[in-house]
Amino acid sequence: MFFEALSAVRDIGRLHDLASILIRYGFGDVVRRMGLVDLLARAGRVLHWKYAQEQPYLGPPERVRRAMEEMGPTFIKFGQILATRVDLFPPEWIEEFEKLQDRVPPLPFKAIRKQLEEDLGLPVKEVFKYFEENPLAGASIAQVHRACLQDGTEVVVKIRRPAIRKTIDADLRLLERLAKIAESEFAEMHHYRPRDVIHQFTQSLYRELDLAAECRNAERMAAYFDDDPNIVIPNVYWEWVSERVNIQQYIDGFNGRDFTLLEQAGLDRKILAATGTQAVLKMVLVAGLFHADPHPGNIIYLPNNRIAFLDFGMVGRLSEFRRHQVVNLLHAMVEQDSNSVADVLLEWGGEKLIDAETLATDVETLIYTYHGVPLKRLNITDILSDLATLLRDHHLSLPPDLTMLFKALITLEGMGRQLDPDFDLASEAAPYLKQVILDRYKPEVLIKKSRRNVVELIDLFSGLPRDLRRLIKAMRSGVLRINIDITQVEQFGQQVDNAASRLTVGLITASLIIGSSIVMTVTGGPTIMGLPALGLLGFSAAAIGGVWVLLSILKGSGTKNS
Repeated sequence: MFFEALSAVRDIGRLHDLASILIRYGFGDVVRRMGLVDLLARAGRVLHWKYAQEQPYLGPPERVRRAMEEMGPTFIKFGQILATRVDLFPPEWIEEFEKLQDRVPPLPFKAIRKQLEEDLGLPVKEVFKYFEENPLAGASIAQVHRACLQDGTEVVVKIRRPAIRKTIDADLRLLERLAKIAESEFAEMHHYRPRDVIHQFTQSLYRELDLAAECRNAERMAAYFDDDPNIVIPNVYWEWVSERVNIQQYIDGFNGRDFTLLEQAGLDRKILAATGTQAVLKMVLVAGLFHADPHPGNIIYLPNNRIAFLDFGMVGRLSEFRRHQVVNLLHAMVEQDSNSVADVLLEWGGEKLIDAETLATDVETLIYTYHGVPLKRLNITDILSDLATLLRDHHLSLPPDLTMLFKALITLEGMGRQLDPDFDLASEAAPYLKQVILDRYKPEVLIKKSRRNVVELIDLFSGLPRDLRRLIKAMRSGVLRINIDITQVEQFGQQVDNAASRLTVGLITASLIIGSSIVMTVTGGPTIMGLPALGLLGFSAAAIGGVWVLLSILKGSGTKNS
């Protein structure tokens, strides 16, 4: 129940703010079913809180989006993560989540100067030749200022907002608790796996809070493009980098939103589209580390048709095994191989019970929709959107490390078509995918893989006698255990535990009543208002126990009715 989950009383004020926003946007029933109403009502009587009126006339997606905007930076970031979950939410929800903009008024420089100088270890004027106090951009986590180091190097200084970590910690604690409650109280939420989504979001947000991690990502990415003169990654000045501040090279170029300026500068939009696509495909398929938010504000176009990627705070990571799956899926879709597509989706389904025949039929239908369409007219965005719909229909969800990839590919194709109306992501990807597949079967790669498999096989067989001995010993001693994770059994156990607690308190209460009645008949000893003190204390304790049992029963019946 919520009262057990809400162990941190320090979050009660923040909880009230969030609940009042939900109620204002017509989600009062959600607040009630989560067991928040009584708790907040009691706190509200003490603290004189008031709730605003509901606004139920907006559509559900828009109400959720507006509520998230009012809830603050953590929930804006959360909505942006949800915008990548095309496998969980239909297009109308994704469209609303994409409207969440991480733009907030920047703080005045005097509000962040002290923290900046603490992180630099020196006064600002000793580190920088000049420092522009008016920021270039402001967001919920950090803001960016332009500056110049003492040696004349033009840089940008990214500064994390003071005390933002404390607010985010509180929000994440509440989100984690609410996710657990949602899974237990709302049967329809199981498909969305809220705890897994919150876990993914927490990891992503904490990485984004660490501004030094952004610099490490940038340097890893720069290493992969060290031999490519067409891709530029800003240099990092590590002597001034910490968790709350980073300093990177200032890159002056053309913003991707103004295509007129690109043409006036003599840049070729077709070449830019192809160069950017090849760079992202290399990030995904070779590096396994890719820019997860390649929108126009994070891409700068430079003379000679070069491209600079900025802001590696949000990146996606793919293991070698996952990259192989992605290559297999994309190649199968481009080659219209429905069986291979179904095989990958079944692997992603994990241990879920899936009707393989129905899935294969639906995949065949999906592939047939695009059968015969020339590669140049094939729209990867439409294919991925249809694939996401198929996943939702079969109650499948993408592995968390793939959600950002799907979103990045969709964003990439959209930007490519803006640069070049004839842009074709499928045509750009096809030779790249084939080359990656061929690279898997190079002699040196096969030798390396075979060597690793032989080592693992030797380790398996060498450890087999020891494992069998332990298994037989466990069976003989009767300590062999088989763990079965069944949610309903856990809930039944909680109900039994609650019933046992009520019974115990009830027996103690009855014993106190009987014992106190006997004590009241005994003369002598301390008295209160002429009555035996021990008897009065016993009756008082019995009254408290009785009220607790009554409230516990009422709360339990109220939960069942809801």
